[in-house]
Amino acid sequence: MELLKQKIKNDGLVLSNSVLKVDSFLNHQIDPALMKAIGDEFADRFRLDKVTKILTIESSGISPSLMAALALGINVVFARKRKSLTLVNDLYSAKVHSFTKNETNEISVSKKFINENDRILIIDDFLANGQAALGLLNIVEQAKAKTVGIGIVIEKSFQDGGKLLRNKGIRVESLAQIDALEDEEVKFKEVEVMA
Repeated sequence: MELLKQKIKNDGLVLSNSVLKVDSFLNHQIDPALMKAIGDEFADRFRLDKVTKILTIESSGISPSLMAALALGINVVFARKRKSLTLVNDLYSAKVHSFTKNETNEISVSKKFINENDRILIIDDFLANGQAALGLLNIVEQAKAKTVGIGIVIEKSFQDGGKLLRNKGIRVESLAQIDALEDEEVKFKEVEVMA
């Protein structure tokens, strides 16, 4: 997705060789036109997979998930990181460690929103070490639903998450793959195009 890559180049901030700040358009302030394009791209890539629901994690995964769900005509379910007074019983839960925030959260989804008949597309903003995706996969497995794939807005290909998920046989579609964050610059992975 060239539009996304341009946005990352123009507005993303490289804070270190492992941290890219994209809060001006993805995970604090949201660019709706970009989110619509991202949602349309995910919908195009997974349209033939008979997805019944999109599963994401609060909060940065919600915008791209909502746009993809709108394009596919389905609902979004998001895993909550914090318990609420209304989300206490009949839950699927998993532990997820965030390396960026250096904390572990228990994520939860109400059992009434995912079941064994669902074909789930997982969407998230970043893929680095794969912990959020593994937590969401765990929830889908608990529900005995089927994961059709994982859509990632930005993948840090230099970290192990993508390799870990693909080695499990999971289809991962990343819209932008970053090969390195060096010298305050984003270096994108060159994606091979089949002839």
